[in-house]
Amino acid sequence: MERIGVGERRARIGRRHRLAPSCQATGPLEATEAVVVLHATDPATVHLSVAARVPGSEVAGTERALYDDRTLIRMLGMRRTVFVAPTAFAPVIQAACTEDIAMKQRKLLVKHLVEAGIGPDADAAGKWLRAVEESTATALALRGSATANELSADEPRLRTRLSMAEGKSYAAQPYVTSRVLFQLAAEGRIVRGRPIGTWLSGQHQWSPAENWLPGGLGDKLPAEDARAELARAWLTSFGPGTAADLQWWSGWTLGQTKKALTAVDAVEVDLDGAVGYVLPGDEGPETEVEPWVALLPALDPTPMGWKERDWYLGDYKPQLFDNTGNVGPTVWVNGRIVGGWGQPESGEVRFRLLEDVGAEATRAIEVEAAKWTSWLAGVRVTPRFRSPLEKTLSQA
Repeated sequence: MERIGVGERRARIGRRHRLAPSCQATGPLEATEAVVVLHATDPATVHLSVAARVPGSEVAGTERALYDDRTLIRMLGMRRTVFVAPTAFAPVIQAACTEDIAMKQRKLLVKHLVEAGIGPDADAAGKWLRAVEESTATALALRGSATANELSADEPRLRTRLSMAEGKSYAAQPYVTSRVLFQLAAEGRIVRGRPIGTWLSGQHQWSPAENWLPGGLGDKLPAEDARAELARAWLTSFGPGTAADLQWWSGWTLGQTKKALTAVDAVEVDLDGAVGYVLPGDEGPETEVEPWVALLPALDPTPMGWKERDWYLGDYKPQLFDNTGNVGPTVWVNGRIVGGWGQPESGEVRFRLLEDVGAEATRAIEVEAAKWTSWLAGVRVTPRFRSPLEKTLSQA
Protein backbone atom coordinates (compact mmCIF):
# COMPACT_ATOMS: atom_id res chain seq x y z
CA MET A 1 0.00 0.00 0.00
CA GLU A 2 1.46 3.37 -1.06
CA ARG A 3 1.98 5.83 1.78
CA ILE A 4 0.83 9.43 1.41
CA GLY A 5 2.08 11.58 4.28
CA VAL A 6 0.76 14.78 5.78
CA GLY A 7 3.20 16.94 3.83
CA GLU A 8 1.98 15.54 0.54
CA ARG A 9 -1.67 16.02 1.52
CA ARG A 10 -1.02 19.65 2.41
CA ALA A 11 0.81 20.21 -0.88
CA ARG A 12 -2.24 18.95 -2.76
CA ILE A 13 -4.44 21.59 -1.11
CA GLY A 14 -2.33 24.44 -2.48
CA ARG A 15 -2.52 23.22 -6.08
CA ARG A 16 -5.85 21.46 -6.32
CA HIS A 17 -7.86 23.98 -4.32
CA ARG A 18 -6.34 26.86 -6.29
CA LEU A 19 -4.84 28.56 -3.24
CA ALA A 20 -1.15 28.78 -4.14
CA PRO A 21 -0.42 31.95 -6.21
CA SER A 22 0.76 30.03 -9.29
CA CYS A 23 -2.31 27.76 -9.28
CA GLN A 24 -5.19 30.18 -8.91
CA ALA A 25 -8.36 29.97 -10.97
CA THR A 26 -9.36 32.17 -13.88
CA GLY A 27 -12.98 32.63 -12.84
CA PRO A 28 -15.84 31.58 -10.54
CA LEU A 29 -16.64 28.38 -12.44
CA GLU A 30 -13.05 27.11 -12.36
CA ALA A 31 -12.76 28.03 -8.68
CA THR A 32 -15.91 26.08 -7.89
CA GLU A 33 -14.91 23.03 -9.92
CA ALA A 34 -11.62 22.91 -8.01
CA VAL A 35 -13.48 22.13 -4.77
CA VAL A 36 -16.55 20.43 -6.34
CA VAL A 37 -19.04 22.88 -4.77
CA LEU A 38 -19.08 26.06 -2.69
CA HIS A 39 -20.96 26.21 0.60
CA ALA A 40 -23.89 28.59 0.23
CA THR A 41 -25.67 28.34 3.58
CA ASP A 42 -24.02 31.68 4.31
CA PRO A 43 -24.34 33.73 1.09
CA ALA A 44 -21.15 35.68 1.78
CA THR A 45 -19.11 32.46 1.68
CA VAL A 46 -19.76 31.99 -2.04
CA HIS A 47 -18.23 35.33 -2.98
CA LEU A 48 -15.36 35.15 -0.49
CA SER A 49 -14.43 31.58 -1.48
CA VAL A 50 -14.26 32.65 -5.12
CA ALA A 51 -12.24 35.76 -4.28
CA ALA A 52 -9.72 33.64 -2.35
CA ARG A 53 -9.05 31.62 -5.51
CA VAL A 54 -9.49 34.10 -8.37
CA PRO A 55 -7.11 37.09 -8.53
CA GLY A 56 -9.02 40.32 -9.15
CA SER A 57 -12.38 38.67 -8.50
CA GLU A 58 -15.33 40.95 -7.83
CA VAL A 59 -18.82 40.29 -6.52
CA ALA A 60 -20.25 41.28 -9.90
CA GLY A 61 -18.29 38.53 -11.64
CA THR A 62 -19.61 35.82 -9.36
CA GLU A 63 -23.15 37.19 -9.65
CA ARG A 64 -22.79 37.11 -13.43
CA ALA A 65 -21.82 33.43 -13.33
CA LEU A 66 -24.80 32.69 -11.05
CA TYR A 67 -27.58 34.81 -12.50
CA ASP A 68 -26.66 35.82 -16.07
CA ASP A 69 -24.40 33.15 -17.58
CA ARG A 70 -25.84 30.58 -15.13
CA THR A 71 -22.74 28.43 -15.26
CA LEU A 72 -23.21 28.09 -11.50
CA ILE A 73 -26.41 27.22 -9.68
CA ARG A 74 -27.51 27.36 -6.06
CA MET A 75 -29.05 24.05 -4.99
CA LEU A 76 -29.66 21.66 -2.13
CA GLY A 77 -27.08 18.92 -1.94
CA MET A 78 -24.91 16.88 0.38
CA ARG A 79 -25.92 16.71 4.06
CA ARG A 80 -29.13 18.66 3.29
CA THR A 81 -26.99 21.76 2.80
CA VAL A 82 -27.35 24.51 0.19
CA PHE A 83 -24.37 24.74 -2.17
CA VAL A 84 -23.36 26.55 -5.31
CA ALA A 85 -22.46 23.96 -7.92
CA PRO A 86 -21.30 23.99 -11.54
CA THR A 87 -24.55 23.87 -13.48
CA ALA A 88 -23.31 21.02 -15.68
CA PHE A 89 -22.64 18.97 -12.54
CA ALA A 90 -25.97 19.73 -10.84
CA PRO A 91 -27.77 16.63 -12.20
CA VAL A 92 -25.10 14.44 -10.58
CA ILE A 93 -25.65 16.03 -7.17
CA GLN A 94 -29.41 15.87 -7.63
CA ALA A 95 -29.38 12.13 -8.32
CA ALA A 96 -26.57 11.26 -5.89
CA CYS A 97 -27.89 13.13 -2.85
CA THR A 98 -30.83 15.49 -3.28
CA GLU A 99 -33.48 13.03 -4.40
CA ASP A 100 -32.98 10.90 -1.28
CA ILE A 101 -33.22 14.04 0.84
CA ALA A 102 -36.43 15.08 -0.93
CA MET A 103 -38.10 11.72 -0.17
CA LYS A 104 -37.16 11.84 3.51
CA GLN A 105 -38.21 15.46 3.91
CA ARG A 106 -41.57 14.81 2.23
CA LYS A 107 -42.37 12.08 4.77
CA LEU A 108 -41.33 14.39 7.61
CA LEU A 109 -43.41 17.28 6.30
CA VAL A 110 -46.48 15.09 5.91
CA LYS A 111 -46.01 13.94 9.50
CA HIS A 112 -45.87 17.56 10.66
CA LEU A 113 -48.98 18.40 8.62
CA VAL A 114 -50.91 15.62 10.33
CA GLU A 115 -49.75 16.89 13.71
CA ALA A 116 -50.97 20.36 12.73
CA GLY A 117 -54.42 18.97 11.90
CA ILE A 118 -54.10 19.14 8.10
CA GLY A 119 -55.97 15.96 7.37
CA PRO A 120 -56.74 13.01 9.64
CA ASP A 121 -53.89 10.84 8.35
CA ALA A 122 -50.76 10.81 6.19
CA ASP A 123 -52.68 10.01 3.01
CA ALA A 124 -54.96 13.04 3.37
CA ALA A 125 -52.12 15.36 4.41
CA GLY A 126 -50.03 14.11 1.49
CA LYS A 127 -52.83 14.92 -0.99
CA TRP A 128 -53.20 18.38 0.54
CA LEU A 129 -49.45 18.94 0.18
CA ARG A 130 -49.45 17.84 -3.47
CA ALA A 131 -52.32 20.21 -4.23
CA VAL A 132 -50.55 23.14 -2.61
CA GLU A 133 -47.31 22.30 -4.43
CA GLU A 134 -49.03 22.19 -7.82
CA SER A 135 -50.84 25.46 -7.16
CA THR A 136 -47.60 27.11 -6.03
CA ALA A 137 -45.70 25.83 -9.07
CA THR A 138 -48.44 27.16 -11.35
CA ALA A 139 -48.38 30.56 -9.66
CA LEU A 140 -44.61 30.71 -10.05
CA ALA A 141 -44.82 29.74 -13.72
CA LEU A 142 -47.31 32.56 -14.35
CA ARG A 143 -45.11 35.11 -12.62
CA GLY A 144 -41.83 33.86 -14.10
CA SER A 145 -40.04 34.60 -10.83
CA ALA A 146 -41.32 35.45 -7.39
CA THR A 147 -40.50 35.79 -3.73
CA ALA A 148 -41.96 33.59 -1.03
CA ASN A 149 -44.26 36.43 0.06
CA GLU A 150 -45.57 36.90 -3.48
CA LEU A 151 -46.30 33.20 -3.82
CA SER A 152 -48.09 33.22 -0.45
CA ALA A 153 -50.37 35.92 -1.80
CA ASP A 154 -51.16 33.77 -4.84
CA GLU A 155 -51.60 30.56 -2.83
CA PRO A 156 -53.04 31.41 0.63
CA ARG A 157 -52.60 27.83 1.86
CA LEU A 158 -48.87 28.56 2.06
CA ARG A 159 -49.80 30.59 5.15
CA THR A 160 -50.94 27.47 6.93
CA ARG A 161 -49.12 27.12 10.22
CA LEU A 162 -47.34 24.04 11.50
CA SER A 163 -47.21 23.15 15.18
CA MET A 164 -43.63 22.34 16.13
CA ALA A 165 -42.50 21.02 19.55
CA GLU A 166 -45.89 21.67 21.11
CA GLY A 167 -45.66 22.01 24.87
CA LYS A 168 -41.93 22.71 24.81
CA SER A 169 -40.21 25.98 25.72
CA TYR A 170 -39.02 26.23 22.10
CA ALA A 171 -42.44 25.52 20.57
CA ALA A 172 -43.15 27.37 17.32
CA GLN A 173 -45.86 27.70 14.70
CA PRO A 174 -44.06 28.54 11.45
CA TYR A 175 -45.79 28.97 8.13
CA VAL A 176 -45.54 26.01 5.79
CA THR A 177 -44.25 28.34 3.03
CA SER A 178 -40.54 27.64 3.35
CA ARG A 179 -41.10 23.90 3.68
CA VAL A 180 -43.15 23.72 0.48
CA LEU A 181 -40.61 25.76 -1.47
CA PHE A 182 -37.83 23.62 -0.01
CA GLN A 183 -39.64 20.50 -1.22
CA LEU A 184 -40.18 21.85 -4.73
CA ALA A 185 -36.53 22.87 -4.92
CA ALA A 186 -35.29 19.52 -3.58
CA GLU A 187 -37.27 17.76 -6.29
CA GLY A 188 -35.64 19.95 -8.93
CA ARG A 189 -38.81 21.78 -9.94
CA ILE A 190 -37.81 25.29 -8.86
CA VAL A 191 -34.47 27.03 -8.34
CA ARG A 192 -33.15 29.88 -6.24
CA GLY A 193 -32.43 32.96 -8.36
CA ARG A 194 -31.19 36.43 -7.55
CA PRO A 195 -30.98 37.54 -3.93
CA ILE A 196 -33.45 40.00 -2.50
CA GLY A 197 -31.11 42.79 -1.52
CA THR A 198 -27.32 42.74 -1.51
CA TRP A 199 -24.90 39.85 -2.03
CA LEU A 200 -25.06 39.24 1.72
CA SER A 201 -28.79 38.47 1.61
CA GLY A 202 -29.98 34.95 2.34
CA GLN A 203 -33.38 35.46 0.70
CA HIS A 204 -33.80 34.76 -3.00
CA GLN A 205 -36.37 34.94 -5.73
CA TRP A 206 -37.59 31.63 -7.08
CA SER A 207 -37.96 30.54 -10.71
CA PRO A 208 -39.25 27.39 -12.41
CA ALA A 209 -36.24 25.18 -13.18
CA GLU A 210 -37.12 24.95 -16.87
CA ASN A 211 -37.27 28.75 -17.13
CA TRP A 212 -33.93 29.19 -15.40
CA LEU A 213 -32.12 26.49 -17.40
CA PRO A 214 -33.06 25.03 -20.81
CA GLY A 215 -34.46 21.62 -19.97
CA GLY A 216 -34.28 22.23 -16.23
CA LEU A 217 -31.73 20.05 -14.44
CA GLY A 218 -31.62 17.64 -17.38
CA ASP A 219 -32.21 13.90 -17.59
CA LYS A 220 -32.44 11.92 -14.39
CA LEU A 221 -29.34 9.84 -13.72
CA PRO A 222 -29.29 6.42 -12.02
CA ALA A 223 -28.48 7.04 -8.37
CA GLU A 224 -25.57 4.61 -8.16
CA ASP A 225 -23.95 6.06 -11.29
CA ALA A 226 -24.38 9.57 -9.89
CA ARG A 227 -22.85 8.60 -6.55
CA ALA A 228 -19.84 7.18 -8.38
CA GLU A 229 -19.39 10.43 -10.30
CA LEU A 230 -19.66 12.48 -7.13
CA ALA A 231 -17.13 10.23 -5.39
CA ARG A 232 -14.79 10.66 -8.37
CA ALA A 233 -15.09 14.44 -8.15
CA TRP A 234 -14.45 14.42 -4.39
CA LEU A 235 -11.38 12.19 -4.74
CA THR A 236 -10.03 14.43 -7.51
CA SER A 237 -10.24 17.50 -5.27
CA PHE A 238 -9.90 16.09 -1.75
CA GLY A 239 -8.12 12.76 -2.18
CA PRO A 240 -6.57 11.10 -0.40
CA GLY A 241 -9.33 10.77 2.14
CA THR A 242 -10.87 8.05 4.23
CA ALA A 243 -14.21 6.34 3.68
CA ALA A 244 -15.40 8.19 6.80
CA ASP A 245 -14.41 11.50 5.19
CA LEU A 246 -16.39 10.78 2.03
CA GLN A 247 -19.37 9.42 3.94
CA TRP A 248 -19.53 12.54 6.12
CA TRP A 249 -19.02 14.96 3.22
CA SER A 250 -21.63 13.31 1.01
CA GLY A 251 -24.17 12.44 3.67
CA TRP A 252 -24.44 8.88 2.33
CA THR A 253 -24.80 5.66 4.23
CA LEU A 254 -21.69 3.55 4.75
CA GLY A 255 -23.00 1.07 2.19
CA GLN A 256 -23.52 3.76 -0.44
CA THR A 257 -20.04 5.11 0.25
CA LYS A 258 -18.36 1.74 -0.15
CA LYS A 259 -20.23 1.04 -3.40
CA ALA A 260 -19.19 4.42 -4.81
CA LEU A 261 -15.54 3.83 -3.94
CA THR A 262 -15.68 0.40 -5.55
CA ALA A 263 -17.36 1.81 -8.66
CA VAL A 264 -14.48 4.23 -9.30
CA ASP A 265 -11.83 1.59 -8.57
CA ALA A 266 -10.50 3.70 -5.70
CA VAL A 267 -7.00 2.69 -4.64
CA GLU A 268 -6.19 2.15 -0.97
CA VAL A 269 -3.29 4.18 0.42
CA ASP A 270 -1.67 4.43 3.84
CA LEU A 271 -2.43 7.69 5.64
CA ASP A 272 0.00 7.22 8.49
CA GLY A 273 -1.79 4.12 9.72
CA ALA A 274 -5.29 4.90 8.46
CA VAL A 275 -6.67 3.55 5.19
CA GLY A 276 -7.29 6.30 2.65
CA TYR A 277 -8.36 6.31 -0.98
CA VAL A 278 -7.25 7.98 -4.21
CA LEU A 279 -8.26 7.54 -7.82
CA PRO A 280 -6.21 5.08 -9.91
CA GLY A 281 -2.96 6.73 -10.97
CA ASP A 282 -3.13 9.40 -8.29
CA GLU A 283 -0.85 7.70 -5.79
CA GLY A 284 2.24 9.65 -6.82
CA PRO A 285 3.51 12.92 -5.33
CA GLU A 286 1.96 16.26 -6.21
CA THR A 287 4.07 18.74 -8.13
CA GLU A 288 5.50 21.12 -5.54
CA VAL A 289 4.12 24.62 -5.26
CA GLU A 290 5.67 27.77 -3.87
CA PRO A 291 5.00 28.79 -0.25
CA TRP A 292 1.54 30.28 0.15
CA VAL A 293 -0.82 31.83 2.66
CA ALA A 294 -4.58 32.30 2.48
CA LEU A 295 -7.41 33.81 4.48
CA LEU A 296 -10.49 31.67 3.89
CA PRO A 297 -14.04 32.55 4.91
CA ALA A 298 -16.36 30.74 7.27
CA LEU A 299 -17.68 27.49 5.74
CA ASP A 300 -15.10 27.55 2.97
CA PRO A 301 -15.10 24.16 1.20
CA THR A 302 -11.42 23.46 1.92
CA PRO A 303 -11.64 23.12 5.73
CA MET A 304 -15.09 21.52 5.34
CA GLY A 305 -13.85 18.87 2.91
CA TRP A 306 -12.93 16.13 5.41
CA LYS A 307 -14.38 14.72 8.61
CA GLU A 308 -10.95 13.87 10.03
CA ARG A 309 -9.06 17.17 10.19
CA ASP A 310 -6.11 16.80 12.55
CA TRP A 311 -3.59 16.74 9.69
CA TYR A 312 -4.40 20.32 8.70
CA LEU A 313 -6.22 21.67 11.78
CA GLY A 314 -4.14 20.41 14.68
CA ASP A 315 -5.53 21.30 18.11
CA TYR A 316 -7.32 24.45 17.00
CA LYS A 317 -10.88 23.17 16.60
CA PRO A 318 -12.19 24.76 19.85
CA GLN A 319 -11.13 28.24 18.68
CA LEU A 320 -12.10 27.93 15.00
CA PHE A 321 -15.26 25.80 14.87
CA ASP A 322 -18.65 26.37 16.45
CA ASN A 323 -20.40 23.77 18.59
CA THR A 324 -22.11 22.11 15.62
CA GLY A 325 -19.02 21.62 13.47
CA ASN A 326 -19.10 24.71 11.28
CA VAL A 327 -15.75 26.35 10.61
CA GLY A 328 -15.22 30.08 11.04
CA PRO A 329 -12.78 32.27 9.08
CA THR A 330 -9.33 30.68 9.00
CA VAL A 331 -5.72 31.61 8.24
CA TRP A 332 -3.66 29.08 6.27
CA VAL A 333 0.06 28.62 5.68
CA ASN A 334 1.19 25.95 3.21
CA GLY A 335 -1.79 23.66 3.63
CA ARG A 336 -2.48 23.93 7.35
CA ILE A 337 -4.57 26.18 9.54
CA VAL A 338 -2.55 28.47 11.80
CA GLY A 339 -5.09 31.05 12.96
CA GLY A 340 -8.33 32.89 12.31
CA TRP A 341 -9.61 36.29 11.28
CA GLY A 342 -12.57 38.58 11.81
CA GLN A 343 -13.84 42.13 11.33
CA PRO A 344 -14.60 44.66 14.04
CA GLU A 345 -17.05 47.49 13.37
CA SER A 346 -14.41 49.39 11.39
CA GLY A 347 -14.53 46.69 8.70
CA GLU A 348 -10.79 46.11 8.87
CA VAL A 349 -9.71 42.48 8.57
CA ARG A 350 -7.82 41.45 11.68
CA PHE A 351 -6.20 38.09 12.29
CA ARG A 352 -4.73 36.16 15.18
CA LEU A 353 -2.12 33.45 14.79
CA LEU A 354 -2.32 30.44 17.08
CA GLU A 355 1.33 29.51 16.58
CA ASP A 356 4.61 31.05 15.48
CA VAL A 357 4.83 30.77 11.68
CA GLY A 358 7.98 32.85 11.25
CA ALA A 359 8.56 36.41 10.15
CA GLU A 360 8.23 35.81 6.41
CA ALA A 361 4.91 33.99 6.61
CA THR A 362 3.59 36.55 9.11
CA ARG A 363 4.40 39.38 6.72
CA ALA A 364 2.64 37.51 3.90
CA ILE A 365 -0.44 37.10 6.09
CA GLU A 366 -0.39 40.82 6.90
CA VAL A 367 -0.35 41.59 3.18
CA GLU A 368 -3.22 39.16 2.59
CA ALA A 369 -5.28 40.71 5.39
CA ALA A 370 -4.74 44.15 3.89
CA LYS A 371 -5.92 42.83 0.52
CA TRP A 372 -9.10 41.52 2.10
CA THR A 373 -9.71 44.81 3.88
CA SER A 374 -9.43 46.56 0.52
CA TRP A 375 -11.60 43.98 -1.25
CA LEU A 376 -14.39 44.24 1.31
CA ALA A 377 -14.25 48.04 1.09
CA GLY A 378 -15.97 48.65 4.41
CA VAL A 379 -18.51 45.83 4.10
CA ARG A 380 -18.59 43.92 7.36
CA VAL A 381 -19.27 40.20 6.97
CA THR A 382 -20.63 38.49 10.06
CA PRO A 383 -20.63 34.71 9.56
CA ARG A 384 -23.93 32.98 10.10
CA PHE A 385 -22.11 30.35 12.17
CA ARG A 386 -19.59 32.07 14.40
CA SER A 387 -16.44 30.60 15.88
CA PRO A 388 -15.08 31.72 19.27
CA LEU A 389 -11.99 33.35 17.74
CA GLU A 390 -14.01 35.23 15.10
CA LYS A 391 -16.31 36.58 17.82
CA THR A 392 -13.31 37.81 19.78
CA LEU A 393 -11.72 39.52 16.79
CA SER A 394 -15.01 41.14 15.77
CA GLN A 395 -15.13 42.87 19.14
CA ALA A 396 -11.53 44.05 19.07
